[in-house]
Amino acid sequence: MERLHKLRPLILFVSGLMGAAGVALAAAARHGGDTTFLGSASTMCLAHAPVLLGLYIGHRYFRTATLAALVLGLGTIIFAGDLLARHYLGDRLFPMAAPLGGTGMMLGWLVVAAGAFFVQKNS
Repeated sequence: MERLHKLRPLILFVSGLMGAAGVALAAAARHGGDTTFLGSASTMCLAHAPVLLGLYIGHRYFRTATLAALVLGLGTIIFAGDLLARHYLGDRLFPMAAPLGGTGMMLGWLVVAAGAFFVQKNS
């Protein structure tokens, strides 16, 4: 788990980028015609960016916060990336990318839930 804590700055960085991307994608969806893929990618980014920030801040309160943030972040990037590839490239990021990303997001949320049972002793 100590190795995961070294990745914490990455979580904050991804949170900020994901928030900015979510806003940009919302604007692109509004002004770019077909909103199917862009709107969904924006929603996922804007939903998970503040969660990553919260997990970054709250890592001292439960042991699974860093792992949950990494899994949620990666799942969101893969899911949104696949939707962007479909919109802009007309093809998938790679086979089964969206289901893999979606599964990653669900797994990340389950890691958050598991945190209820792994509270830090110094909190």
